[in-house]
Amino acid sequence: MSENTPTSGISADYAQRIEDDLAANRSEQDRARAELTRLQDEIAQLEEGERILVRMQDVLGDAVKSASRAGKGRRAPASVPAARSAGGGAAAKKRGSTPKSGARAGQRSDAGRTASSRKVSSKGTGGPTWRELVTSYLAGQREPKSAAEVAAALTEAHPQRSPQVTVVRNTLEQGVAHGLLERSKQGRSVYYSPVSAPDLDTAAVTAP
Repeated sequence: MSENTPTSGISADYAQRIEDDLAANRSEQDRARAELTRLQDEIAQLEEGERILVRMQDVLGDAVKSASRAGKGRRAPASVPAARSAGGGAAAKKRGSTPKSGARAGQRSDAGRTASSRKVSSKGTGGPTWRELVTSYLAGQREPKSAAEVAAALTEAHPQRSPQVTVVRNTLEQGVAHGLLERSKQGRSVYYSPVSAPDLDTAAVTAP
């Protein structure tokens, strides 16, 4: 029984690690689904706003056309006295400004749609991946770090991301699998560090 004890301990460690990674994976799925639902709701609101702005633009365009046709029907004859001609000129100037107002309204509508598009684009753009954050942090350390230490450091540097230890451990193991990081064990604790430059070049050459 004493010979089987180390093997049982290793199996228990891997079973616990797999369970933690599975929980992290499911947590990331829930977060991604929630983010997708939020983005879908935001897109629906923006599309509804666009429909309203287009209807307003169409209404303003119809009003401009109606005012232009009415102005042509009220055009004064050539024999109108000078005073009334001046009044007609003022009215013509007023009518002439209407299309410009409509154009400005259209420009404002276009600007509103452009701003909305930029808003969606900026929100849809993500930041650095977990792998980039983890490898960048470990690259600046002089000694290996545990998953808990990496998670604590990333939480302090990126509080808006609020990384969980299970997510960080899963990312670290992926880095080991891709030859970017190496794993070392001290007792029951596992530590991670970046692969040295020669080893990294060899991994890049032999990678499929």
